[in-house]
Amino acid sequence: MSGDEESIKVPQHIGYIVDGNRRWAHQNGLPDGKGHEAGAENLQKVVEYCRDIGIKHLTVYALSTENWRKRSPLEVKGLFHLLITIVRKKAEEYRKSGIKFFVLGNFQAFPFKVKEAIKKILALVIIEEKIQFNVALNYGGRDEIITALKRIIKDKIPESKITEELVSSYLYTKDQPDPDLIIRPGGEFRLSNFLIWQMSYAELFFTNILWPDFSPKELEKAIYWYQQRDRRMGK
Repeated sequence: MSGDEESIKVPQHIGYIVDGNRRWAHQNGLPDGKGHEAGAENLQKVVEYCRDIGIKHLTVYALSTENWRKRSPLEVKGLFHLLITIVRKKAEEYRKSGIKFFVLGNFQAFPFKVKEAIKKILALVIIEEKIQFNVALNYGGRDEIITALKRIIKDKIPESKITEELVSSYLYTKDQPDPDLIIRPGGEFRLSNFLIWQMSYAELFFTNILWPDFSPKELEKAIYWYQQRDRRMGK
């Protein structure tokens, strides 16, 4: 980002609904898997850019509860292979460069190799944490809220103690600020069951640019747009 970054207000927390990998692949005459690979490569650039400009939390909607059950077994297998490769390849780099990897969602439902790879990167002790990088896997906003409510009931919390703050403390994003800015590339204008509790007052930025082409330069434009917003937060 150009200028004096210390004087520029950046969001504390950005959420991404990544979209358009397959369409990008088709437009370029490539199989779906190549689109996902291109999307993953772009994601690494975006994560590093966010870290470097002082964004503390980045949440990426990578695989919804519906996606991994409804897409073809071949595509899902390819996505799992890509996830394992990224996690193994990036673990030590993340540890040294201050990127804390975290998962939102029930990844315990995934195949054994996928679960083990995720567990290893989650267990890493980061040398100097600069950004928390949340990846939403087997995630759905409604499912997250239902899971939180079940845990509240299990813990026998009395009705008088149930507040917004309490519910938030039972969500996957416990102890993290709500997103300030939600970005959806790919030309769709839906929220797709993503962080539906947490995004109550987030600014929503939609663009036709497909995710593999939504570079840090495009993110800079989205942040500039965010900075022009009058955030009244319901007031």
